[in-house]
Amino acid sequence: MTILSFVQKIIRPVFGTFETEECKKFLRMGLIFAFIIGSYWTIRTLKNALFMTLVGAAQLPYAKTASLFFLLPVIMMYTKLLDRYSREKIFYILSSVYGIFAVVFGMSFAYTQGLDHANLEGWMAILLMVIGYGFYLFVESYGSLMPALFWAIASDTTVPESAKKGFSLVVAIAQFGGIFGPFIINSLPRRLGFTTSALSLYVCAAAMACSMYLFRSFFKKTPQELLVSYHGKNEAKEEKQQEEEPHFLEGLYLLFTHKYLLAIFAVISFPEIIGTIFDLHFNSLASQHYSGVHLAEYLGMYGSAVNIIAFIFLICGIGNITRILGVGISLLLMPIIYGGAIFGFVTLNSLTFLFGLMASSKAINYALNGPAIKQLYIPTTHNVRFKSQAWMETFGSRGAKEVGAIFNMGLAPLQAHLGAIAGRARHAILASYFGFVIVVVWVVMALFLGKKYKAAIDEKRVVC
Repeated sequence: MTILSFVQKIIRPVFGTFETEECKKFLRMGLIFAFIIGSYWTIRTLKNALFMTLVGAAQLPYAKTASLFFLLPVIMMYTKLLDRYSREKIFYILSSVYGIFAVVFGMSFAYTQGLDHANLEGWMAILLMVIGYGFYLFVESYGSLMPALFWAIASDTTVPESAKKGFSLVVAIAQFGGIFGPFIINSLPRRLGFTTSALSLYVCAAAMACSMYLFRSFFKKTPQELLVSYHGKNEAKEEKQQEEEPHFLEGLYLLFTHKYLLAIFAVISFPEIIGTIFDLHFNSLASQHYSGVHLAEYLGMYGSAVNIIAFIFLICGIGNITRILGVGISLLLMPIIYGGAIFGFVTLNSLTFLFGLMASSKAINYALNGPAIKQLYIPTTHNVRFKSQAWMETFGSRGAKEVGAIFNMGLAPLQAHLGAIAGRARHAILASYFGFVIVVVWVVMALFLGKKYKAAIDEKRVVC
């Protein structure tokens, strides 16, 4: 028995039956995504730790607002690249740019992170703020563009029946990057006796370079018959109509002219809004218990925990919900689960509990909701998969975080008026009311999307 046939036998009860080359395809995709997710989760957990160290935890809501405005020109430049270059070249361009910036920020942290921040004044204090905000924007744009581009390519090279089983396998493999990246890479500086997180950034840059090599290998070794797109009988008509529409902000234009895309935008946004509210309480409590590289390591451990739990969900067969019961059921389960999370959030508010709540809610979102949402893009046109998806993934996620950040701005005034403990409790209660309203709307959107997707696949057509 070969190694590949053994792998096929192991994954069959959990993910379904794969043909030999089909299995190789999704294993390669999973490995690419593992490097993307590993580097992203590493810099993501560093993002909050370094920002709170260089700028301060109170500035986090404002950093989220700045990232939203920053991403507008970034996504417009990305759309222009899509018009000029192939999807493969864009992957290489973006990976190279982000790898270079990772090295630059690593050098910046090597110089600034060990300074006595409390006694810095004048231009040095401004420099720290610029580096802190710059790194925050760097991480937010990487997390918006690279996973979105990967999944756009995945949905553009996979048919629905194959995606049902394959996308969950890709996410499962990618969790290894999310598990080992944040905890191991973020703990390297402390283990080796360094006082800054520069080394972690250098390792992430190397991971980004590896993803480019694996991506090239994927297109070179995967048979062309397994790289075909889904085509609906009305696709030519839809694409002709889209070509007649304005190209400036084309992806955004398509988003706001189709109910199906707006509904996808909503189900991407809702867990992020709720998660951002949870996140502020968690980060505030974490910064009270830890600082410096110890805070970075603790948040790295949190990032690994998210991916460990997501991996456990996936190997226990959570993907079978989508494969057997359908995309609609998977989408519908998410608001129900998050409704329970909101109840837990308002009931208990310790660091340990918030650690578990945040990790498990994000994990279920990645393991169940993520693969289901990616399948929704399959019965759409090329422009929707690449251009509109980029807008939805970017502003669905980051715009939602901005909504959560605006809501979180009310925490400081409440604490100033009622005291730290009572103010936090009042904010949590208000957040629960807000969250339950979101859950109700979320249920409606999930039902609509499930019905539309099933009808499109059954009738062999594209939705838009």
